[in-house]
Amino acid sequence: MNKLVLASLISVTSLIVTPQLFAKTKPFAIAIHGGAGTIEKSRFTPEQEKAYRAKLKEAVETGYKVLERGGESLDAITAAINVLENSPYFNAGRGAVYTYDGEHELDASIMDGRNRQAGAISGVKHIENPINLARLVMEQSVHVMLSGQGAEKFAENNGVPLVENNLFDTENRYKSLLKAKEKLDKAKQTSKDYQAAHSALPANFKMGTVGAVALDKNGNLAAGTSTGGMTAKRFGRVGDAPIIGAGTFAENESCAVSATGHGEYFIRYTVAADVCARVKYQGKTISQAGDEVINGVLKPIGGTGGVIIVDREGNMSMPFNTSGMYRASKSNTQATYVGIFNGE
Repeated sequence: MNKLVLASLISVTSLIVTPQLFAKTKPFAIAIHGGAGTIEKSRFTPEQEKAYRAKLKEAVETGYKVLERGGESLDAITAAINVLENSPYFNAGRGAVYTYDGEHELDASIMDGRNRQAGAISGVKHIENPINLARLVMEQSVHVMLSGQGAEKFAENNGVPLVENNLFDTENRYKSLLKAKEKLDKAKQTSKDYQAAHSALPANFKMGTVGAVALDKNGNLAAGTSTGGMTAKRFGRVGDAPIIGAGTFAENESCAVSATGHGEYFIRYTVAADVCARVKYQGKTISQAGDEVINGVLKPIGGTGGVIIVDREGNMSMPFNTSGMYRASKSNTQATYVGIFNGE
């Protein structure tokens, strides 16, 4: 009789600590984006769509593997963003757009939800993986944001090799630059004003970013964003991607957010921080908060783009107000999801 009781207890105990039940007590999740904008299915060949989906899947699963083996959310988002930075498909790293002068200027930021530590870099031209330098600024600098030559000097002092700017050259991005300059020149002939001419550019010339947000098994959130900025940008323009609170935000008490879109709107409306504030102070779900900001605040004033969000319970949301957003997600309770177009 005692042996039977003991066997029953062992059986019940084994049920309690099954991996599935343990996973539910320790949620972990990651979501990524590769930019939002005029992304329509009709513009893709089947081969192109397949290639984009494969790269998004590779990025999210690269980050997920870090989380699955107990790694930190910061490591997961860095690994995922590196995959996107190293791909010519996305406007970051090797796929960065061109400035008006035919160069590439890269921006990035990262934030640790445990302590709201953050690092950012802007306007760098010779850094292969900008998100890595942003993290180095967070971990090894007394500052939050470094820019241009100063950021690159900091990189050199910390053993980060500089690369030639033409590493980021791609034929498609160069063609986009030529189209943008043609449109700018025509508009400027009419208005005689650069600002008005640039405002006349279609939205797809003003958008494009990559990013990731994650929750690890220890309950820590992190967010990161990296970009090549705006096609034909001038005068050292800086968008929302490297600005904490606008393009990137994370705190364990609420959520982690990475944004993509027309950066000037995201800066003016502190989009990433606003989403988390609605969760923290108004008790909104991340789905409610994200929809309110992206569709309720930005859309009526012409702000186009989207965000990816993860909260401390592993819930994820990826709202956007454009025709498409490159995106993917995975958690210990959700299989790999990859999306490009609206409605899927």
